Amino acid sequence: MTAADIERINVFMAVRRAERPARRAALSLALPLVVFLLVVFVAPILYLLVTAVGNPETREVLPRTLVALEGWDGASTPAEPVYAAFAADLKVAKDNSTAALVGKRLNYEISGMRGRILAAARMVDRLDVGPYKERFLELNKDWGSPDVWAVIKRNGSAFTPFYLLSAVDLKQNPDNSLGRVEGDQAIFLDVLGRTLFVAAVVTLFTLVLGYPVAYVLTIAPKAVAGIMMLMVLLPLWTSLLVRTTAWVVLLQSNGVINDALMALHITSERLQFIFTRVGTVTAMTHIQLPFTILPIYSVMRSIPTTQLRAARSLGAPPISAFWRIYAPQTLPGVVAGCLMTFILSLGYYITPALVGGPRDQMVSNFIAVFINRDLNWGLASSLGVVLLVVTLAIYLLFLRLVGADKIKLG
Repeated sequence: MTAADIERINVFMAVRRAERPARRAALSLALPLVVFLLVVFVAPILYLLVTAVGNPETREVLPRTLVALEGWDGASTPAEPVYAAFAADLKVAKDNSTAALVGKRLNYEISGMRGRILAAARMVDRLDVGPYKERFLELNKDWGSPDVWAVIKRNGSAFTPFYLLSAVDLKQNPDNSLGRVEGDQAIFLDVLGRTLFVAAVVTLFTLVLGYPVAYVLTIAPKAVAGIMMLMVLLPLWTSLLVRTTAWVVLLQSNGVINDALMALHITSERLQFIFTRVGTVTAMTHIQLPFTILPIYSVMRSIPTTQLRAARSLGAPPISAFWRIYAPQTLPGVVAGCLMTFILSLGYYITPALVGGPRDQMVSNFIAVFINRDLNWGLASSLGVVLLVVTLAIYLLFLRLVGADKIKLG
C-alpha cells in the first residue's frame, strides 16, 4: 500500500467522522416516525397474523385431557383414564368459569359442543369419584364418538389452521385431510368475489367519470378550474358517514331521485335504489372519485399543452393526437389513481352497510360482525389476513404488469 492510498483512506475516515453527527441527527429526527409506524402499523399486523392462527383455549383449559389423549389410537372410544382426566379438567374449568371458553372454541368445529361442555361441567361438579366414562356416555352418547375426541386432541396444538381454512371455505376433517365446506356455511369465497367485483366496478366508474374531469381541470380557466376543484375536494372535507347518509336520503323510495324521475314522467312507479348493488356502487363511486381524479390531474398538469398543438399542426386529427400522444403520458396517474381507489374500496364498511342490501355486504362487514357480535377474533383476523394477502397480490401484480416507474401520485 502506497502513501497515497494511506492518505486517501485517512481522508475517507475523516469525512466519515465528520458526517457522523449529521447522520445521528437525521436518525433522531426520523426515530419518532419509525416508532409511530411500528406501534400503529407493524404491531397490529403482527397481532393480526398471530390471532389468525392462535389456539390457546384447549391447551389452557384441558391440559390433563390432552396428556391422556397422547396414547389414544384415534379410531376407538377412549378408555377410562381419558374421561377421568377430562372430568378433572372440567371441575377446574367450572371453578374458574373457563368451561364456556373451550366450549365456544370447540363449537366452531362441532355444532353443539358448547352446550355439551357446559352440561358435562355441571355433571362432574356433582361427582366425587368415578367411573366417569359411563356417566359421560349416559349424559350424551356423542362423548363416545372418536370424532369428538379427535377434534379435542387436534386443538391441543398452540397454532391451528382452522380459522384460515374457514376463511377460504375449507375445513380439516377428523383424519386431518382437507375438504370443502358444504351448504350455507360456504360463504366466504362468494363474499371475497363480491368484494373484488364491487371494487373493480367502482374503480372502472371512477376512471370513466374522473378522467374527463381531470382533463377539463387542466385546460379550464383558473376561475372555472378552482370551482371544479372545490367540488372534487368537497367529499374529502366531509365525514364518510355524512356522505353515505346523504346518499341514503337521495336513493330511498321517497327520495330526491325517485321524486325527480316521477316528476319528469320517466318512470311510472318508484324504483328501488336503496339496499341494492346499484346504490352501493353509486355511493362508493362518488366517495372514491377524488382518489382517482387527483393523481390523474397531477400528472396531466406536468404534460406540456404544446404537444397536442404541435401534433395538430403536423396534420394529426385531434382524437388521434390525444390518444397517441397525450393519453399514454397520463398512464402513471391513471395507474396510481385506479390502484388507490381499488385498494380503498376493498376495505369499505360503512357505505355497503347503510346503502347495500344483504347480498351487497363485503368482507369488512363480516369482519365487523365477528368482532362486535360473535366475538370470534380468530375468524375475523383470518378474514383480515385474506384481505391483506389479496391486496398485496394485486399491488404486486400492478407492479409486475405496469412497473413501479409508471405509478405516480404527482
